[in-house]
Amino acid sequence: MENTTYQPNPAPVAQLKTNRGLGKFILLTIVTLGIYSIVYFSSISSDINIIASRYDGKKTMHFCLMSFIVAPITLGIYGIVWYHQMSNRIGAELKRRGIDYSFGAKDFWLWDILGVLIIVGPFIYVHKLSKAMNLLAEDFNARG
Repeated sequence: MENTTYQPNPAPVAQLKTNRGLGKFILLTIVTLGIYSIVYFSSISSDINIIASRYDGKKTMHFCLMSFIVAPITLGIYGIVWYHQMSNRIGAELKRRGIDYSFGAKDFWLWDILGVLIIVGPFIYVHKLSKAMNLLAEDFNARG
């Protein structure tokens, strides 16, 4: 008799999206009159919870709950806090997984907040966010 032991597969059952990008974000947001941006950030908040929660013990509030209920109650302040924390969490997970890409709360403040002054800043933030999430999703899809 052959003695075989069970080897669990570390790869996840479901695969996360790895095709986020700035061009797609801009085009679909225009075509859907802004609805795609809600879908985009909702999937970011869900995916970072799937990827990082078992390692850091945190849970990012769903984007819709934040943007439609909590942010208006706090006069928009929690929206800024949410983006800061989410960006920081993505950066920490990139570092934990050993992925060589720089992203974090500093990118949110530099590109999304201060970048408004040069008009293209928020677009650079979405590009960096998309790339960071694609890298995390690719790593998660391969290693769990």
